[in-house]
Amino acid sequence: MRISICTMVLAALFLTACGKEKKPIVKPVEISFTKEGTLQIFKPNDSLAVQLEIEIAEDEYERETGLMHRKNMRNDRGMLFIFPEEQQRSFYMKNTEFALDIIFIGADLRIKSFAENAQPMDESSLYSQVPAKYVLEVNAGLAEKWLLDVGDRIEFRRD
Repeated sequence: MRISICTMVLAALFLTACGKEKKPIVKPVEISFTKEGTLQIFKPNDSLAVQLEIEIAEDEYERETGLMHRKNMRNDRGMLFIFPEEQQRSFYMKNTEFALDIIFIGADLRIKSFAENAQPMDESSLYSQVPAKYVLEVNAGLAEKWLLDVGDRIEFRRD
C-alpha cells in the first residue's frame, strides 16, 4: 500500500513538474504613425493657423481603434476621422494613453465644437455639440495654443 501511495505521489509530482512549461512572453506591438495626408486649419481671414501630418480613419475598424494603444503623438500630427454622413458624434478615450483635444468638424469643413483635454483611459462619452462629419484628434492643449475657434476652416489632402 505504501508503495502505491508513494508511486501516485511521485507520478503527481512528475506530471505537475512537466506541466510547468514556460509561457511565451507576449510583447505589445507599438503602433507607429503612418502619414496618409496633410491637414491645414485656417482662420476666418484665411490665414493659416496650423498644418499637420495626418492619419486618416475612415472605415469602421479604423474609427473604432483611433489612437488607442499608442504612447504619444508629435504636436505636428493628428488623426482625422471621416464619417459617411454628418450627425451627432460621441467619442471616448478607452485604451488611449495620452490626453487629446477632439475637434468636431461639419460637412462644410468648419469647426463646430471641441472636447478639449480629454483624459487618458476615460470611458466617459464626449459629444459634439452639433452634427459633425469629421473629427480631428490632436494632443491636448493644442486647440488653445493654436487659438482655434468655432468657424475656423480645415482643408486636407491625401498623400
